[in-house]
This record gives sequence, C-alpha cells and structure tokens, in this order.
Amino acid sequence: MSYPSVLPVSEDDNLSCLCPSCLAKRVNTKLGEIYQEYTTNDLIRLAKPYASNTQLVENIDYTMENGYMVFSAWYLLKRGKCCGNGCRNCPYGSLSTKDANNVG
Repeated sequence: MSYPSVLPVSEDDNLSCLCPSCLAKRVNTKLGEIYQEYTTNDLIRLAKPYASNTQLVENIDYTMENGYMVFSAWYLLKRGKCCGNGCRNCPYGSLSTKDANNVG
C-alpha cells in the first residue's frame, strides 16, 4: 500500500514479476509518464493520500547515489510544497509548464 496506485491492471499486462524491486521500477516508469501529462497541482493531489506514509520506498521515493539518498519527484510531491533548497528532482515549476508559475 506504500506504492502509488498508478498502474492499471488488465489481462494484457505482463505481471510475470511483482517483487518489490520490479514493481517499484514499473511504478516509477508510469510516474514518469504521468509527470508529463498532468499539472503540478494535479500531481500534488495525486500524491497527497501517500503523504502520511513515512516508510520510504527505494526507486520510488529515492535512489542511492554515491552513498547519498536522492529524493525523487514523487517524494517531493508528497511533501506538498517546494522547500526552496534547489532539490535536483524538484517538481514545482519544472514538471509541468501548464502551471509552473502558480506553484510556490
């Protein structure tokens, strides 16, 4: 339940492996597609139900680079607002040109 509910399930889907690692990769790929389709405000609404989940999921909420945790756009969307620290994956104003000027 800590994974975003963004993958439709149909008989045509290849569900050969739903281990946590493979599922996280599929969800992350789908999130990448969603980021291109929706406004930042819509994405915040999508992420809001997951904001209270404090258990971070690798490859969805963060990736590890050189021993450091790098937060994903999904994690930052769950926060609901920009922290102003210039995060690499900051979605506020960068994921959607539709409403880039309307989000703080």
